[in-house]
Amino acid sequence: MDSEEVAETPSPTTTPAQRPDGPPRAGIPAQPDRFLAVQASDEFGELRRAHRSFAFPLTVAFVAWYLLYVLLSNYAGGFMDTVLVGNINVALVFGLAQFLTTFLIAWWYSRHAAARIDPRAEAVKARMEAAE
Repeated sequence: MDSEEVAETPSPTTTPAQRPDGPPRAGIPAQPDRFLAVQASDEFGELRRAHRSFAFPLTVAFVAWYLLYVLLSNYAGGFMDTVLVGNINVALVFGLAQFLTTFLIAWWYSRHAAARIDPRAEAVKARMEAAE
């Protein structure tokens, strides 16, 4: 290397208090034991369940829907070429439905997160910050 000096980056196990590049960041405790305690708490478990109970099934459903579209496009060309109206065929409708589905899932997740995830995450965060 030239005369440039490479800054040492902290390892993933380095806590904020041990960071060589400065003081710990505001709002983040320096003790990893506190993070582990929160992670093991029932409150955090409920937060994870609220996220997973929505995200995992919807992800599986969307991937299945997408794969159906791909498989029909590859192996059911006659069906996908079926004209519905004018120049609009089944393949075009299914393709546009992929976009619509994506936006609907994003909208639905934002409502779910605002109602069930964000309040729990804020409670966990407030409890962590109050314990400092």
